[in-house]
Amino acid sequence: MPKFSVNRRLALSGMAAAAAGVSAYPILSRAWSTTMQYEFTGPAADRKLGLAPPTECTPGTLSQTEGPYYTPSTPRRSSLLEPGSSGETLILEGLILTRDCKPVAGAIIDIWHCDERGRYDNAGYSYRGHQFTDASGAFRFTTIRPTRYSGRTPHIHVKVKGKSTRMLTTQLYFPDLEELNERDSIFREGLLIDLRRNGKIWHGRFDFVLAAA
Repeated sequence: MPKFSVNRRLALSGMAAAAAGVSAYPILSRAWSTTMQYEFTGPAADRKLGLAPPTECTPGTLSQTEGPYYTPSTPRRSSLLEPGSSGETLILEGLILTRDCKPVAGAIIDIWHCDERGRYDNAGYSYRGHQFTDASGAFRFTTIRPTRYSGRTPHIHVKVKGKSTRMLTTQLYFPDLEELNERDSIFREGLLIDLRRNGKIWHGRFDFVLAAA
């Protein structure tokens, strides 16, 4: 499956925009959010993660742009690891909650990100996948840490929706990349993953708070 360089895509979009007399930058700041095309099938089997919910929830997780590289109808899976990848393994887990910190069972969480070379797979499903939360609202993905590409600090795109909640589209960031984060105009501190390292494996947690539909 061919992968396309973000730089190449941006360069092509820039040439097209220049010909039209408009800026190429908005390709990374479009405000739309594509609807996910999955049926709610109920809670997943208990993942036994034992994640304690926060004692107080925010009014709602900050939303962010979808960007130009979303692909719907991704595989349902928990591991996004690709054979032969040189990327550092990341286990990303967390809870999906309502504003009063109640678990959203059977919520859909769909993630996608670039590979260790800053490329998105726009022809297939590398580093793309979705799953449903268990009864406690928990999810867990095993993937790699994406790298930076021109104009962006490393990040993970996310879409989340419960059967009775609004859809959230956002991005997650890494706290150990302060300099890159500060140079990214889209970055927001409230979307930092709680990150630690255990040997060669990174462990990240982020809890999403969703508004009612």
